[in-house]
Amino acid sequence: MKAAELMVRCLENEEVEYIFGIPGEENLDLMDALLDSNIEFILTRHEQGGAFMADVYGRLTGKAGVCLSTLGPGATNLVTGVADANMDRAPVVAIAGQAATTRLHKESHQVLDLVNLFQPITKYSTQILSPEIIPEIIRKAFKVAQMEKPGCSFIDFPENIAEMQVDKQPLKRQSPSLPAPNFDKVRQAADVISNARHPVIIAGNGVVRAKASNALIEFASKLNIPVASTFMAKGTIPCRHELSIGTIGLQAHDYIACGVDRADVVICVGYDIVEYHPYLWNKNPNCKIIHIDTQPAEVDEYYILEAGVLGDIGRSLESIAALAHRQDDNGIGNLKQMIDYQFHQYDEDQAFPVKPQKIIHDLRTALADEDIVICDVGAHKMWMARMYNAQAPNTCIISNGFASMGIALPGAIAAKLAKPEQVAVAVTGDAGFLMNCQEIETAVRLKLALVVLVWNDQEYGLIKWKQLNQFGRESHIQFANPDFVKFAESFGAKGYRIEHTDELLPTLKQAIADQCVVIIDCPVDYSENLKLTQQLGEMVCPT
Repeated sequence: MKAAELMVRCLENEEVEYIFGIPGEENLDLMDALLDSNIEFILTRHEQGGAFMADVYGRLTGKAGVCLSTLGPGATNLVTGVADANMDRAPVVAIAGQAATTRLHKESHQVLDLVNLFQPITKYSTQILSPEIIPEIIRKAFKVAQMEKPGCSFIDFPENIAEMQVDKQPLKRQSPSLPAPNFDKVRQAADVISNARHPVIIAGNGVVRAKASNALIEFASKLNIPVASTFMAKGTIPCRHELSIGTIGLQAHDYIACGVDRADVVICVGYDIVEYHPYLWNKNPNCKIIHIDTQPAEVDEYYILEAGVLGDIGRSLESIAALAHRQDDNGIGNLKQMIDYQFHQYDEDQAFPVKPQKIIHDLRTALADEDIVICDVGAHKMWMARMYNAQAPNTCIISNGFASMGIALPGAIAAKLAKPEQVAVAVTGDAGFLMNCQEIETAVRLKLALVVLVWNDQEYGLIKWKQLNQFGRESHIQFANPDFVKFAESFGAKGYRIEHTDELLPTLKQAIADQCVVIIDCPVDYSENLKLTQQLGEMVCPT
């Protein structure tokens, strides 16, 4: 068989469902081999969109998403999505066609050293130089991408290697089991917690990846310890749970941060410092830190451990809870009341343009607990991260390690493919939406049912927020938008424009019922940004 056919068999062996990307001259043999495969090739309109789709598919399934490009500009278009997946701990395998090995030693059309280009933004980057090694490379790429901490593998596949004949078979899939936690470390952590006066838990994305949400809830409930989640761990404990104190991550001080400020012990579970740096919550630093994860803690002067428990997160939590003493009073009564008040004070607000808090309330009302929102990056992200009440893991996907704009629409496409029974909503600013808006055609062609909720302010709202806070004036952040309703219709999608605030909730419900691709243009009042900054600056933590 051809080497390209062997690669497809190896991908089938890894249980790949979809490959997202764009064909080119240098991957012709691979594209032809896919015609005889059960793997579905999802033709995207830009390689960045394909990489973002693979990224979100990996987050939602735990299996590596696969994206494909040709050489040169096709491969460089993958870079942003690959870097996002790698820094946000999403398993992805990226494959790029390459020129024949007979011309890699000299200046040649569209040729770049792709292995070295991708090496800093992946866990594993390699080139296939012989067809016989394809089974080993594919197996290693998937194993490395999916093992903790997950990330991206990159494979460079020269066109002359792809057409060579080879007699090999895929390798057996094997995955290491996580070890049980060390008992001495478990006992050490339990002793620290038992002697704490005001412990608090910070849950990170590792809890989601480990499917340890139930174990976290049982741990917190048994020991009566409040839980704050990072942006990327929303839903690990339901927001409605009595011990949930919301999402931590705003660099400005917030009520949720009050719960961490008063803590003498912070229990970091599946937490990665790339999600929310400890100098923002451990400024002195003076609190005792317990690290519960599959991997050792990163070295950082603000993250010095009192105890570290490594291994299976669920088993670690269960083992510690069996030895630690329950807290008599978690002291979060007033804090919980203040958080709940902030979340609901604009539920009935009818001002127009629509306040961010009202948009989030109506979106939350329209969706079921298990439905999925993919949040883009911008001012809306800060509001969604802070106020969207996620009730289950992986129902609010936020890029916060690499934090790249443009992920929401491609991510919603991947979400609908990975979880077809759940509603998928791309929550995006107008700027982020236009960065990958061409993927509307992809969604329409695939006959997917998804909603794109565009927060429209015709400027880079988050940058304006930062500029006004720092300099008191704005600089070069305004732009014009197309008519989003006509834009949607030009692709064969539906479009709605919100012209009165009381239209938003019924429009969201109608968009979900439409069972097609729908774009909702919702003007937003971002004057609330500076009001929030002022409010947080004047905030006094409840006692």
